[in-house]
Amino acid sequence: MKTGAVTDEFDAAAPSYDRLVAANPGYHRHLRMSARRLRLPRGGEGLRVLDLGCGTGASTAALARELPRAEIIGVDASAGMLAAARAKRWPDRVRFVHARAEDLTLAHLGGPVDAVLAAYLLRNCPDPDRALAVMRSLLRPGGRVALHEYSVADSAAARAVWTAVCWSVVIPAGRALTGRADLYRYLWRSVLEFDGAAALRERMRAAGLDLVRTLPLTGWQRGITHTFLGRVPEAPGPAGEHA
Repeated sequence: MKTGAVTDEFDAAAPSYDRLVAANPGYHRHLRMSARRLRLPRGGEGLRVLDLGCGTGASTAALARELPRAEIIGVDASAGMLAAARAKRWPDRVRFVHARAEDLTLAHLGGPVDAVLAAYLLRNCPDPDRALAVMRSLLRPGGRVALHEYSVADSAAARAVWTAVCWSVVIPAGRALTGRADLYRYLWRSVLEFDGAAALRERMRAAGLDLVRTLPLTGWQRGITHTFLGRVPEAPGPAGEHA
């Protein structure tokens, strides 16, 4: 499915998207786990956090709950998903921007950010390396990245479970709620075709991130959905040492 078609499908699915993900056990809890894994201090006080690929705002809500003092900026390429997010009630410290990940600049955000959460985003980007490069360019030195993402290529068992769940639950539920199944067949196929965990970690390192690692999630998604963590290296101090 071409990039524009994927965005169109997300636009069409936006009105029913929250109902579909709510049926996924652990969906919101797992997003909160990835938000916590950023390990930002003081509830995010004085920090600016980017929710890249915010969709209808589930990941934004996870950040808002786990970081009650942070400024949070949700960004999405789908106007329909973003409209659904904006229609919800948010504290003044939360705002939204309509933009593609690959096109995002500091001007969109009003300056650099201290952390990025990108949930289910990178797999949908036509150029994942460009998207990671943009994330790095938007982060301050020492800034943190959490990719909350499917990755099953390294495990035959995970691929089998993913396929069974998609064809028995996700695709039929998507068709029942929206009257169409293209987006959910794309979801199934795109996860199978995406990086394995080791390959994604290498992609993150190639983008200039360090301290890259993978942490598991729980329940049926263990081995299927993961938190991939990384950090922009700290700026060197005056003597060439890390600050």
